[in-house]
This record gives sequence, C-alpha cells and structure tokens, in this order.
Amino acid sequence: MANAEAHRQNRARRVVRWIVIVGVLFLTVSVYQFKGRVNSAGSLLTNANLAEAMSQKDDAGAREAFLAAYTVLIHPRCMNCHPSGDTPLQGEDSHPHAQSVKRGPDGRGKYGMKCGACHQLTNLPGANMPPGVPKWHLPPPTMRMTFEGKSAGDLCRQLKNPRQNGGKTLEGAIEHLEADPLVLWGWAPGDGRSTPPLSHAEFMQKMREWVTKGGACPE
Repeated sequence: MANAEAHRQNRARRVVRWIVIVGVLFLTVSVYQFKGRVNSAGSLLTNANLAEAMSQKDDAGAREAFLAAYTVLIHPRCMNCHPSGDTPLQGEDSHPHAQSVKRGPDGRGKYGMKCGACHQLTNLPGANMPPGVPKWHLPPPTMRMTFEGKSAGDLCRQLKNPRQNGGKTLEGAIEHLEADPLVLWGWAPGDGRSTPPLSHAEFMQKMREWVTKGGACPE
C-alpha cells in the first residue's frame, strides 16, 4: 500500500510539473506576440506603449493632424528639395533651379555642377543669396521622396512606406524631421525667403499626433 501511495504522489508531482512547464511556455509565447504587435501606422509597439497607442487610435484625428502638417511639407522650403523630376526647384514660385542643376547619382549634383559648389555650410549674407547647410543635397535617385504634385493622401502613404522613405519606421521619420539640419534650415532660410506656415515645434506636434493616433492617411 505504501508503494502504491508513493507511486500516486510521484505521478501527481509529474502532472503538476508538466502543467507548470506548459504554462510557462504559453506565457512566453503570449509575451512575445504582445511585444510584436504592430499598429496601423506600421510601427512596432512595446509593452509600455501598446495599450496607450490602442486607446489613442483615432483615424479622423490622425488625418486632421496630417493635413495640418501637409501645409508645411508642400511649402516651397520643403517641396523645392523634393521635386518630381531631377531638377531642384527654387523661389517662392518653385521654378526650376537656374544653371541647369541636376540631381546626380547621389543627389549632390551632376558633373561639375555639385550642390556644394554654391551651397556652403551657412546661408550667404544678402537677400536671396545661395542658402547653406552642411551636406546640402536632394534625395538620391534611388529614394526620391517626391513632394511636388502629391496629394495629402499620396504623400502620407509615401512617408509610411519603408521602400520609399529610406527604410524608416514612422518613429525614424519623426526623428529625421526633428533633427536633420536640412529640415531645420526651412525655418531659418535666410533673407528674402518665407518660412512654413507652422513653426517647427507646431509641425512636430502635428506629426507626432498623427503617429500617436494611428497614422491614418487622408483619402
């Protein structure tokens, strides 16, 4: 009888042990899937912000925020460096760049007409003189990031597409807009040039709001 009782106890312990192991495995898989959840904007969410992001998802609000930011993206200070063709644009009317300047294989000009020949590290003094910032360039031909002629919906979808935005997540795109010297130049373009309709801080607030609310695009 003692042996039978011991056998039953050992069997019970083995059952409990297997239940614990299966439970741990199930919990591990669940956590992994939770960490890998992706929001509608295509961005990986962490445990810390998943619930918050889901609770803040607001397609109408996201579209409204992007439409506000769109007024900056199509302003000449931004759009002139994101042309539909290989010729950069200039001026308030976004006319083709003088001197027949072309994009070139790396976005920095073609043949002897390199961007850096005229565009120095800072703006040259005087109204409408060549603007300057380190590494002045257009997007390369492999990733044109065209703004010219794009509707709000088209531009929104382009910004969300890693194949068209340089492989960036939405968070990566926000970081680029936050700190890239070429972007910041748009709000300090030198004498004779207008600035976008929103301040940089206002623009970034709208872009972050767009992402936080789910990244929905205007129709």
